[in-house]
Amino acid sequence: MSGAVIIGAGPGIGQAVARRFAREGLPITLIARSEQTLRAVAEAVAPSGVPVVTREADSTDQAGLNAALDQAVSQHGVPDVVVYNAAIIQTDAPGELSVRGHMEAWAVNVVGALNAAAHVAPAMAARGSGTFLITGGMPEPKPQYVSLSLGKAGVRALVTLLDEEYGPSGVHVASVTVAGPVAPGTDFDPDDIAERYWQLHTQPRHRWQQEVLHAGPTPPGNSLGMPG
Repeated sequence: MSGAVIIGAGPGIGQAVARRFAREGLPITLIARSEQTLRAVAEAVAPSGVPVVTREADSTDQAGLNAALDQAVSQHGVPDVVVYNAAIIQTDAPGELSVRGHMEAWAVNVVGALNAAAHVAPAMAARGSGTFLITGGMPEPKPQYVSLSLGKAGVRALVTLLDEEYGPSGVHVASVTVAGPVAPGTDFDPDDIAERYWQLHTQPRHRWQQEVLHAGPTPPGNSLGMPG
C-alpha cells in the first residue's frame, strides 16, 4: 500500500480519518500548519503501528504544500488516497466580510484542494488508481455562513471538474458533506464521519459516488445507504 495523505490533519475529522486508514495498515502522511497539531495527531495514530510522516504546510502556500506532498511520495510512493480537510469555518453575513477575507477563505476552502489535486492526481491517473476526497459541508447555503456556503458550493463544482479530468483514468474524486457541527458522542462524531471516507475509498468503480451526505450516525455494514 502506498499510503494515505491527510491535508488539514486537525484533532477532529482529520485525526479520525487518519486513524481509520491506519487501522487498515496504510502508512499515513499528516499535513497541517502547526507542529503541535501534527504531534498530537501523530500520537493518536501511533498505536496502529503504521509509519507516520508529518509535515508543516499551509494549504494556501502552493510551493509548501507541493513540497509536503512530494515528501509523502518519496516516503510511501504515490498515495492510494488523499483527503483534503482544510477549511476556514466562520460566521459572516452578506457584506460583513471584506474582499480580502473572502479571498482568504476561498483560497483555503477551494483553491488549496485544487492545487493538491493538480499535484497528485496526474500520478494517480498514470497508475490507473487512486482516491481524492474533500471534506464538504453546507448542504444548504445559509446567509449567516456566506464564505463557507460559497466555499462548499465551490467544492461540489471542483469535485465534478476533477472527476471529469481524472475519473476516466481510475481516480475516484468525491466529497463527504458534513451537515452539522463535529463533536464526539453526537450524530456528527468524527469517528462515524471517518467511516464515510473509508467506504468511498473502497467503493467499487461501478458504484462510485461523487458526494456522500453525513447527516447522522453511519449505519453498520453498508454505511453509504446503498443496497447490499
